[in-house]
Amino acid sequence: MQVNLEKTFTIDAPVTNSWQVLSDIETVASCMPGAEITEKLDDNHYKGKVKAKVGPATMAFSGTVDLLGINADKHELQLTSKGQDAKGSSSAQMDLTAWILDGDADGSQLKGEATVTVNGKLASLGGRMLTQVADQILNQFGNNFASKATALGAGASPATDDTTSQAAGEPQAINGLAFAWSVLVGFIKSLFSKKKANAN
Repeated sequence: MQVNLEKTFTIDAPVTNSWQVLSDIETVASCMPGAEITEKLDDNHYKGKVKAKVGPATMAFSGTVDLLGINADKHELQLTSKGQDAKGSSSAQMDLTAWILDGDADGSQLKGEATVTVNGKLASLGGRMLTQVADQILNQFGNNFASKATALGAGASPATDDTTSQAAGEPQAINGLAFAWSVLVGFIKSLFSKKKANAN
């Protein structure tokens, strides 16, 4: 099943701050609740994992993130990510383009478009359900991202901001499966989405 996603976040920080966060894959990953980069293979290839509580059960996922391109002049990056749960019952892939734009006053905007392909048990939820729950998770991601970008104005390092790392704790049971899906397809990720779903 394939789902198309779009999302825009308003950031109360200048473009330079938001771009500093977006251009650092490990920092972006830390904005996603419960996700972490476990290994940096090189500047363009990473491994990561996530744990999600779904009711009484805990699901474990692992995946990869590949940076396809980064354009500092346009404040834009492109990446693809793949992931699979530990039991092999679900898998997903996301192709993402994200960029930073000028906002009102001294602010900026984080925008993203993604195409997500989901297989296995996650696909059985249907496109509408996946986009609805992913939207909740990604809003939390947006809040964490904004906190890191804003903290740069006070001289803080986005990679070591304790506030957002605490906010990005393990997801609650009600959001567990959605979280697993959204991170699977790009930790950031993924990162940026608003619905336009092609239901199964």
